[in-house]
Amino acid sequence: MSDHKITSLRVHRILIPGKAVHSHGIGDVAGIHTVILQLTTDTGLTGWGEAATWPAFTGTAEAAVAALHVYLRPHIIGADPVQVEPLMKTAESAIVGHPEAKAALEMALLDLAGKICGLSVSELVGGRMRESMGLSFSVANPDFGKDLEDVAEMWADGVRIFKIKTGFRGHDFDLMRLEKLRETYGFEADLRIDYNQGLTAFDAVRHIRDLEAFHPTFVEQPVKMHEREALAHITHIIDTPIMADESVFGLREALYGVQIRMADIYSLKVYKAGGIRRALEVGAVARAAGIEVYGGCMFETGLAHAAGAHLMAALPELRLDCEFYMSRYYAVEDILTDPFPVHAGRVHVPTGPGLGVSVDPAMLDKYRQEPALG
Repeated sequence: MSDHKITSLRVHRILIPGKAVHSHGIGDVAGIHTVILQLTTDTGLTGWGEAATWPAFTGTAEAAVAALHVYLRPHIIGADPVQVEPLMKTAESAIVGHPEAKAALEMALLDLAGKICGLSVSELVGGRMRESMGLSFSVANPDFGKDLEDVAEMWADGVRIFKIKTGFRGHDFDLMRLEKLRETYGFEADLRIDYNQGLTAFDAVRHIRDLEAFHPTFVEQPVKMHEREALAHITHIIDTPIMADESVFGLREALYGVQIRMADIYSLKVYKAGGIRRALEVGAVARAAGIEVYGGCMFETGLAHAAGAHLMAALPELRLDCEFYMSRYYAVEDILTDPFPVHAGRVHVPTGPGLGVSVDPAMLDKYRQEPALG
């Protein structure tokens, strides 16, 4: 028990434009529509969390606002912020689903707990295995000429990992882009492929085999999220490692995926699992089965990137790096007081207690879509 009590819960819904439209197998995205949670204690401490949403993937920002402001607030006001597991168990009982809202709550609680005891979030959940990891950028602009300009800029910055979003504009377009990138950057570039459910199970194998000629590191989520048996079939007969993203949210899907050997890799995301600690549980299931993991993200600000970086830092093993590029290379601006630490093509885990980052209230005011609740 601590001597701190949560006295205020505020919810901010914000929308930050992106520098370009990003296309995916399940639709286009033009900005970061997210929810920022602000918890304050009677001792003057503030903990921050973020519920990064995507309607075609996890849920909506409006639903996350309602979950936090209406359904979870009564269980949080007056609570001891260091009692993270009891509060999260209460949250799971209070409202079904809404993993983004629960992730935001856990994030803010861990931020407060870290500030109270003087430890970073990664230290709170197990300790730091690494201080940095390679950064992957998603090549997803339907204007490939603009994407080539952006890739050249990032190449100069030291980025060497590029994930090509495929399945949204035809097979020939996908082949052309991979050919151009491999021709330009050779095998110094680590190229990955992500269909975001963009293929039909009927012809997925044929399409993937064509793309194997460019030696991708992995192919991510080629078929619909519920087509898990089809994904397992693809994994069994394709030489390139296959990664499950939308098909694995939490422990149940992770365990089923092991039972049918659904994929070679799981994409870990704070928002699918409902929090950092639940994502670590998914990672533990994967590790026990010899399945690799990768640090995925949603459309999010540097605040959520910080949480993701602490998650990746705490993993016992991480060979495929992460994609926390939004705040640096996608959003027109970020909400942090200091830039999220990306240097020389690597994400650096924030230091300091809690999440190790601070939110700029002026940026919240600038991009807020409605008055804050609470």
